[in-house]
Amino acid sequence: MSRRCIDSRGSQIVLEAVEKPPTGFGSLLGLYEAVLSHEQKVTGLVNGLTTLAVKESDHATETFLQWFVTEQTEEEKSAKDIVDRLKFAGDTGVAVFMIDNELAARVFVAPAP
Repeated sequence: MSRRCIDSRGSQIVLEAVEKPPTGFGSLLGLYEAVLSHEQKVTGLVNGLTTLAVKESDHATETFLQWFVTEQTEEEKSAKDIVDRLKFAGDTGVAVFMIDNELAARVFVAPAP
């Protein structure tokens, strides 16, 4: 839902402060475990908004949020896959290098408008 759509429905956008992100993770695995935890938190927030939209019978917002529900499913799976692969690789530099190369080769596909 674009800002125009939100404005046209008489709603107001309010931006709040964003917490400073953490900087120390101890290891690459620790970093990706934090990524997975964050994705799970975002999924919970999106699910909460979707539940509220259903409860309020706000079908336009519910429809809008479905893209985010799908996207979060993909993001959680991606983060979990990386965590699992890093656990399997352990401290093997060659294995981590191979994982890094595979991740670097991924191609971003923009969502359909």
